[in-house]
Amino acid sequence: MKKVFRILLWVFIGLVFIGTLVFLYLNSRTPEESYATMTPSRGDIERSTVLTGKIEPRDEIAIKPQISGIISEILVEAGENVKEGDVIAKIKVIPDDSQLSSAQNRVTNAQIELDDATVKYNRDKALFEKKVISREDYETSEKTYRKAKEELESAKDAYNIVRQGVSKYNASESNTLVRATITGLVLDVPVKVGSSVIQANTMNDGTTIATVADMNKLIFRGKVDETEVGSLRIGMPMDISIGAMPDLKPLATIEYISPKGDDTSGANSFEIKAALVIDNPEGLRAGYSANATVILEQAKNVITVPESTVTFEGDSTFVYVLTDSIKKEYTRRPISTGLSDGINIEVKSGIDSTAVLRGAKMM
Repeated sequence: MKKVFRILLWVFIGLVFIGTLVFLYLNSRTPEESYATMTPSRGDIERSTVLTGKIEPRDEIAIKPQISGIISEILVEAGENVKEGDVIAKIKVIPDDSQLSSAQNRVTNAQIELDDATVKYNRDKALFEKKVISREDYETSEKTYRKAKEELESAKDAYNIVRQGVSKYNASESNTLVRATITGLVLDVPVKVGSSVIQANTMNDGTTIATVADMNKLIFRGKVDETEVGSLRIGMPMDISIGAMPDLKPLATIEYISPKGDDTSGANSFEIKAALVIDNPEGLRAGYSANATVILEQAKNVITVPESTVTFEGDSTFVYVLTDSIKKEYTRRPISTGLSDGINIEVKSGIDSTAVLRGAKMM
């Protein structure tokens, strides 16, 4: 019995030893590499860039007063449409004391001159009717009287302009009436009734009463990095994507590329302007954030392969072409590449569309 037990024990030990050797051998072997295969395809390759920017009106006009004073009335609100010539605000003039005093003195002097001319005119008229003086003397007196009368009216009007900013001869065109200079949408009214405003002059830009823009003429304003600005040209099309209106996909055409870079953000970039082509701009607001996609380069109907199948060594590029499907053998072959979109790359020469290429390694 003991002999049988010993035999079984040695058999068990032998099996464990052989199993261990087999396990170590199998694990020491290099696993056979297996790769996916693919064939080139024909298609289009595009290299594009995305610019960030905003939607802005082409013409955004700041309406400023032609006279200094205080806002007495505002007739529009932001969001309203106005036509050229519409009154958007009224200004109450605060007269200058020295100018007011001078104008008052002119009225007083004109009144004195008129009183004197009236007396002489009435006297000469009576003498003329009695044939005491000549017609020439009478007409001279009459002319002096009329001039004095007109001077008084002019002095009173000048006084009224200094005091109220309004002339009775052109009250509808008074400088106290601030009018829209273009037809469009009121974007902003930064002043309130009672605000002091000043007219534009050589020392001051003047107070903005309202900002008006033509929302039928919109542009995309964005920036492009200096590494890509050289690929852009005037007239190139853009696809616009507006974050606030994802269903709206207007087209645009580049009309301006800044000749000078701006490095205020840390990276040197160039301003781009593009005219939007849109039939119905209703709902679009000035300042909406937008992205513009521009195709920088394009190759149509060319042989393409995934860029992951291409090996780059310096200025040379290679692919591995399947030569034996049974033994899974591949031959390294040089190729000439062209445009890449980051996923696929154009193959100009070295292989055709029937070649079977080695792809990614299979796990």
